[in-house]
Amino acid sequence: MTAYNRRMPNSFSKIGLIGRGRHESSRETLQSLLALLASRGLQAYIEPRLAKLCPDCVATEAGRDEIGEHCDLVIVVGGDGSMLSAARTMARHNTPLLGVNRGRLGFLTDISPDEIDLKVSEVLDGKYDAEERFLLDVVVLRDDEVIGRADALNDVVVNSGTSAQMIEFDLYIDDTFVYRQRADGLIISTPTGSTAYSLSGGGPIMHPSLDALVLVPMFPHTLSSRPIVVDGDSRLRLAIAEDNSIHPPVTCDGQVNMTARPGDTVEVYKKPHRMTLIHPVDHSFYASCRDKLRWGNPLVE
Repeated sequence: MTAYNRRMPNSFSKIGLIGRGRHESSRETLQSLLALLASRGLQAYIEPRLAKLCPDCVATEAGRDEIGEHCDLVIVVGGDGSMLSAARTMARHNTPLLGVNRGRLGFLTDISPDEIDLKVSEVLDGKYDAEERFLLDVVVLRDDEVIGRADALNDVVVNSGTSAQMIEFDLYIDDTFVYRQRADGLIISTPTGSTAYSLSGGGPIMHPSLDALVLVPMFPHTLSSRPIVVDGDSRLRLAIAEDNSIHPPVTCDGQVNMTARPGDTVEVYKKPHRMTLIHPVDHSFYASCRDKLRWGNPLVE
C-alpha cells in the first residue's frame, strides 16, 4: 500500500541535487534551488554533470550513491525519466525524492520551475505528503543460471525487438500456468508505470496506492487476450519458447538492459526496497491525470 505521512518541520539538513545535465534550460532551475538552500543554511550536494551547469555554485560534488548515503532529501531536476533513474539508486538508500519538472508530462515531478521558492520552501518547512512506491526486480535465467539482473519503477517489457514480428512465451504467475501467448511482447507495469507505456498499450490506469501489477499483451495474436491485473506480491515467470528465432530484449523503464534467448526464463517480482516520493500538500493524482492526459478537455487540432 502507499503510505502517506507528514514529517515535522526542519527534518531536512542535507539536500542532494541530481538530474540530467544536458539541457541549458536546467541552469536557471539549479541556480534557484541552490540559492534557496543557501538562504536556509542547508548543505547541498550535487552530482558532477549538474555541477558543470553551475561552475560557481556552492555545493559539494558527489556521485549518486554518495548523495544517497549522506542526504536526507534528493531533489530531481528533469522529467519522469530522470526520476525513474534516480529512484532505482535512491530506493536502496531509503532517501526520499522530490521532483522539479523540466520534462514533458511530469507525473512524478510535481513542481514547476516557477514554483520553486513557494513549493520547495513548504517541503523544507515540513509541509508535504510522502508516499511509497514499489519497484520490480528482474532476472534472466539460462539453464537455471542467472545471466542478468535489473530493476524497474515503471515497467518491464519483453518483446520481439523487431517490427511486425511475434514471439511465443509461456506465462506463469506464482508457478501457476496462465497461458501460452503469441504476441509482439508483454508489458509488466507497476501502478507508477500505468500512465506510461502500459497506457499506450491499452492497459488500465491504476492509482499509485494499489498493491498490484498489470500485464498488458502487445498486439496479441488472439483477440481475447486482455490486460490482467494481479496482486503486487505475485512472482511472474515468462518462459521464452525454444522454437523462437528471435532473441527478445528485456527492457526496464525504457532502457534495454538484457537480451534473452529462446529457452531462457524472465522472472519479475517486487523489490524489498521502496521509493519514497515527496509531494506538495496540494498534490492530487486525479488532478495530474486531468492535466497531463487532458481529461475532459476538447482535442486540439
